[in-house]
Amino acid sequence: MAGFLKALRLLGDEGRVRILRLLDKEELSVAELQEILGMGQSRISMQLSQLKQAGFVEVRRAGQKSLYRLAAPSGSKAILTETLERSTSEIAAARQDDGALELILNKRKNKLRGYFDELAGRFGRNYVPGRSWEGLAEVLLRLLPPLVIADLGAGEGTIALLLAQRAERVIAVDSSPKMVEYGTGVARSNGVKNLEYRLGDLEELPIKNAKVDLALLHQSLHHAIHPQKAIEEARRILRPGGRIVILDLVKHGFEEARELYADVWLGFSQVELMEMLRKAHFEDIEVSVVHREQEAPHFETLMAVGIRQR
Repeated sequence: MAGFLKALRLLGDEGRVRILRLLDKEELSVAELQEILGMGQSRISMQLSQLKQAGFVEVRRAGQKSLYRLAAPSGSKAILTETLERSTSEIAAARQDDGALELILNKRKNKLRGYFDELAGRFGRNYVPGRSWEGLAEVLLRLLPPLVIADLGAGEGTIALLLAQRAERVIAVDSSPKMVEYGTGVARSNGVKNLEYRLGDLEELPIKNAKVDLALLHQSLHHAIHPQKAIEEARRILRPGGRIVILDLVKHGFEEARELYADVWLGFSQVELMEMLRKAHFEDIEVSVVHREQEAPHFETLMAVGIRQR
């Protein structure tokens, strides 16, 4: 009876149940649990110790790390199973935990990213004949199939002009009449006939349903009054199988950006961006940090990709 009562006490704590939910899905380290749950290291370590002592978790060494996983003590298996089944609907943070876990697992899959980030930091610093970002961009553009692309919040059209070299058609949308006028003039003066500028808002796009293959929001989502609505509009204009690509800032505290750059939102967290894409019914979602600035205020860039399946 003493063991059963102890199990009840342990499973009566929401923090410990959140840990058990996650360990039921994947082996995790203390650092990973800390990142997912937003709890302090000492608190998580203490809870893991209590759960391990009661037989609810096991630990194994993987190199320098300790990985924790769910275990089921024989006398408390039924109550543990029922607790985990109820936890998703009864714990408000459960869905957010699941989203954060998915991000952690994506990071594991992309371990090589650290190497390439380091390489990218050196790229261009040392002279190598024929190596340039411009040349690399041209190569990557040539690999793209001819798509109909919507550049949403296109600004002066630098990205739209690059994409137009390979795209079947580019529709550049911006809410500034002067930007639209300037971008249209640049396209005309360069003889780019497959680039069309349209005046419009991210939340009410001047494009009919299911007309584009790729919707690009390049550092424009944080200017939307309602980012969720902008993402839903991007989905509306995509054909089934079409893809949304978002490049935006990681959530930061540089308040001056509101005045300096007319930013409405100070970036987004990975979980927030993932949740917005899910709410808009995108599938096969991937979200990751793709760039970190070395100089203050050390802005970071997120890339999010999703597919409209139907």
